[in-house]
Amino acid sequence: MYKRALFTKGKVSFTVPNRRFPKFWFFLFLALAFCSVAYFLFMPDISRLKKKNPEKTALMEYRQMEWKKKGQKIRISQVWVPLPRISPYLTKAVLIAEDDKFWKHEGFDYESMKKAIERDVQAGKFKFGGSTISQQLAKNLFLSPVKSPWRKIQEAIITWKMERVLSKRRILELYLNEVEWGEGVFGAEAAARHYFGKSSSDLTPVEASRLAAVLPNPRKYNPAGDQRYVLSRANLIFSIMIRRGIVPPEFETDPAGAEKDSATEERAPFPAHTP
Repeated sequence: MYKRALFTKGKVSFTVPNRRFPKFWFFLFLALAFCSVAYFLFMPDISRLKKKNPEKTALMEYRQMEWKKKGQKIRISQVWVPLPRISPYLTKAVLIAEDDKFWKHEGFDYESMKKAIERDVQAGKFKFGGSTISQQLAKNLFLSPVKSPWRKIQEAIITWKMERVLSKRRILELYLNEVEWGEGVFGAEAAARHYFGKSSSDLTPVEASRLAAVLPNPRKYNPAGDQRYVLSRANLIFSIMIRRGIVPPEFETDPAGAEKDSATEERAPFPAHTP
């Protein structure tokens, strides 16, 4: 910006040039430097997850501290299984319920994030939902469940790195084995045994829908129970699976609402609608 001469009482003076533009670049540099430092300070070793399964997650450690403070003697139940040994019904039910764009995005669902932010602004509260499976995994593995803007920054950095280091199948496998499914219950195999008394590979579409339905709050809702929210959400997930051709005819509910498998063994009832 050019300097302008001012004439006052026979004296010549000059205005001070506008410094706002240089200040912008200075603060931008500081912000980038801060983010770079934060990246190196808080970035865990993601590459080891390519072949090694984590022994204990940050969420598990957080829950154990909670139980200790409350004097509760709860043990962690988790059985690791590879992705091919998890029922494809459960895999697809979870994707429908939690992250329907999982195979298309690169870690972030910007449309869902935008809607979540708009809801937060309207409610005047910081909740920041709209997390993808990759974001949830980053949080479960390495961060505290306590919500804060700083945690969301860390979560975003880890998610960005995770999507570039791990395959989508590996991210999904990690998620299904580490996600919380109840008090002390972690992973698909432990959940299937705990709630339905069977291996995760043997889950039916109805059971898969119920398990997927409780993921927003797995310690509040019971997938094997009759809570109105669980029945309604599970029914929605199940109907989407039918429309997409995921559920074969022999697994669809009969008019009475009871599911039967190929061996004609009756399963837990799954109502077509919620009263």
